[in-house]
Amino acid sequence: MALPPEKVSELKQIIRQQLTRMDVHGRIREVLAETIREELAPEHQQLSAEDLMKALRRRGIIDDVMKELTFVTDMNDREMASTPKPSTHFVDRQPPVLQKTNIDPTRRYLYLQVLGGKAFLEHLQEPEPLPGQICSTFTLYLHFRNQRFRSKPVPCACEPDFHDGFLLEVHKDSLGDGSKMVDATTMLSICDPVHMVLIKTDTFGETTLVASYFLEWRSVLGAENRVTSVAVELLGVGTESKVSVGVLNIKLEMYPQLNKTLSQEIVNTQLALERQKTAEKERLFLVYAKQWWREYLQIRPSHNTRLVKIFAQDENGINHPVCSYVRPLRAGRLLDTPRQAARFVNVLGYERAPVIGGGGGKQEQWCTLLAFLCRNKGDCEDHANLLCSLLLGYGLEAFVCVGTKAKGVPHTWVMTCGTDGTITFWESLTGHRYIHNPINPDDPPLVEQPKPVYPYRTVGCVFNHQKFLGNCQPSDAVEVCVFDLHDESKWKPMSGEAIKSVCSPGATTSLPPFPPLCASTIDAAVISNEIELQLRILVSEHRKDLGLTTVWDDQLSYLLSPALAAYELERTTSISAGNEEFQDAIRRAVPDGHTFKGFPIHFVYRNARRAFSTCLRSPFCEEIICCRGDQVRLAVRVRVFTYPESACAVWIMFACKYRSVL
Repeated sequence: MALPPEKVSELKQIIRQQLTRMDVHGRIREVLAETIREELAPEHQQLSAEDLMKALRRRGIIDDVMKELTFVTDMNDREMASTPKPSTHFVDRQPPVLQKTNIDPTRRYLYLQVLGGKAFLEHLQEPEPLPGQICSTFTLYLHFRNQRFRSKPVPCACEPDFHDGFLLEVHKDSLGDGSKMVDATTMLSICDPVHMVLIKTDTFGETTLVASYFLEWRSVLGAENRVTSVAVELLGVGTESKVSVGVLNIKLEMYPQLNKTLSQEIVNTQLALERQKTAEKERLFLVYAKQWWREYLQIRPSHNTRLVKIFAQDENGINHPVCSYVRPLRAGRLLDTPRQAARFVNVLGYERAPVIGGGGGKQEQWCTLLAFLCRNKGDCEDHANLLCSLLLGYGLEAFVCVGTKAKGVPHTWVMTCGTDGTITFWESLTGHRYIHNPINPDDPPLVEQPKPVYPYRTVGCVFNHQKFLGNCQPSDAVEVCVFDLHDESKWKPMSGEAIKSVCSPGATTSLPPFPPLCASTIDAAVISNEIELQLRILVSEHRKDLGLTTVWDDQLSYLLSPALAAYELERTTSISAGNEEFQDAIRRAVPDGHTFKGFPIHFVYRNARRAFSTCLRSPFCEEIICCRGDQVRLAVRVRVFTYPESACAVWIMFACKYRSVL
């Protein structure tokens, strides 16, 4: 299609501006001079256009120009081709327009590019995914100084095709002087690393933590050309923390460019001093912890069997004081109440750290918060640490308790101490709360004692970000423990100063600062409709296999919604509401002589087939799905409740009504 003359001149002008902006002419002149000087023999005085193009292509200049070009497709043609589907919920299907980030010239940025990976040998035999085929993917998550980023998912391969750039603001929420441009010397004192977490997502949506890496970015401050490229070797997690899983090619650059770079020697000296200081603090704390433990054992020899945990290994197999896994965390406007926070932690998936081989031993792995949130699941310690941090953020006096539950299984849970002395236990895996009333073993037998309803048996120690206390009461049974933490005859404290030296937020020895929570990206109505539709198909197919027909009652399905909303409200607030209206509506919908049966169930994942197979294991649910009788009408309702970090509570209710035939 020919363009009118004015459009041609306008297009030429745009191209000229683009080439000028990228200084392509200057780069071509440099390449031309180098090519004549290096590659042409004295007898060849002619330089063809083809030779020049080869030289430009070899130096990547043509690729740079092509990357800058953006092609816009006409969305109207695409919309005409697709047949619109009726929907009760309207979603903006327009693709997001990628806008250029406006760089504030008064701020300093670190531009981090991930330019592919290599040597991911576990995926050496992985076949090339076919177009449109669902395959396992890698996603890279970053956290730096209260900023979080995520790469585009790329297919798992031996050389994954990562090509992402992240603009990290260097002095965000720091140093107080927000209007001042940070110089190289000031940035050298910023010891926060870039935390990178690599997650694998399989074809069923299950996530696996592949690697967790702390990138030391300050090497760019001493780079000669103000750009540095590093090959980052990622190590595995848990039992594989010494095994290489792959290499990422990373390029670091400062924007705006530094007027004056530091010498590499200064940067290396600063990093060496920090490592030396950290090692000395860790050594001193270890000496103190050993002395504290010796004193604790001298109180009573039986203390040796109590679960007093001073150090815990992170996903990289590195020991940290347990107090550094907890610190006050504010959820902004994403969570409104402590009980809602408990519900959020409860709907994050539970998964024990994987163990290679048998033996029934528990692999210890206390994840850093970013790894836990990105994977969206973790062990009971991860849940308890997060819940304790959120409750501290709400201004409560919260502690993580380390002890056992039934059959001596090690467990952690959260405890809050009220100003009136009330002790409340919070189970982070279920969201349940229990009031603790201790039994007094010295009371006469006739005195009625409170019956504990909580599942905990023993408690060895409690801790938060500032305190660590070992239980030194005659018995470590929870039901007889008195949680008067100020009484040193019952709870042996560690020095607050010692804990602060290694666990305060600014300490180089502690874990990196906590990342902020992210709002959910899930559209609850759309996901609810999708799961409900898939369940209808699965139920119809299951009944067809049994030789039964399926008739759906849409009105009855809709009437189940209030019940699901009430169940979630009760889980969050412990308050039951709206049951009378639901029962009244069902009575009206079910005619005389008919029977109604309903079965609600709750999941924290969005896989409809997996949920359906779980439901069939329940005899009550199977009775509804396989219902036989006269005028059988089936109903199913799905309600997804979203929480931060794209965690969700999925409520499903199957129901049927049929004429009772004696």
